[in-house]
Amino acid sequence: MPALSFAGSDFSVRGDLVEAHARAWAAIAAPGTWLDGARRVAVAAEIRKARDCPHCARIKAALSPNGVPGAHESLGELGAAEIELIHRVVGDPGRLSEKWSQSVLALGLADGEYVEIVGIVAMVMMLDTFTRGLGTRDTPLPAPVAGEPTRHRPAGARKKAAWLPLTEPEDATEADGPMYPNPKAGYIYRGLSLVPQSLRDYWALANCHYLPGPVIYRFDQSISELRALERPQVEIIAARVSAMHQCVY
Repeated sequence: MPALSFAGSDFSVRGDLVEAHARAWAAIAAPGTWLDGARRVAVAAEIRKARDCPHCARIKAALSPNGVPGAHESLGELGAAEIELIHRVVGDPGRLSEKWSQSVLALGLADGEYVEIVGIVAMVMMLDTFTRGLGTRDTPLPAPVAGEPTRHRPAGARKKAAWLPLTEPEDATEADGPMYPNPKAGYIYRGLSLVPQSLRDYWALANCHYLPGPVIYRFDQSISELRALERPQVEIIAARVSAMHQCVY
């Protein structure tokens, strides 16, 4: 992948953000835990296709997302389960349900593949939203990197407080690698913990856009050494964006 830049924008971009975006695209192109590089890049391409899917628009406009006739307009590179997962998470995430998630798994997708794909959706949406905010074009998709997925499943992963298994901080092992900023990390940190590498890749990107994990809980201290905005300003923006996306956080 060529050197990443945001040429054409009227805004200057922090160096750590440029580096974070470059690392994120490299991670998406590389073999993951359950998906190889080619499949991961195909997921990224389908995420962009889902943004303009007419069927997704009909689902979004419907009173209920269930029973809307038609099919997703896809690139044809992925299976039915992957396309349904990607399009619904991109197009109408606020109205998903556990029953729906189980229907996706019933189409033949493994729970680890499901979580890895959701992790890629979260990353690509963040990457592309950033470039659109700058007024620049989407970053070209990287070429996939050859290699085999690791197929690592945390020994402590269990279905407990979510639709799919999680790895609670107390159940994580050395083999899983680092996952949490502290032993009491909230559930927003645990959502991708069935696939630790996806969790690490996502938060490496998210922390640069928001705040590093250990700093998030420093409500009584200035963050001026890290960001141009002060904490109240950051939180006002975050709260507004969360409300617009119907996010309970």
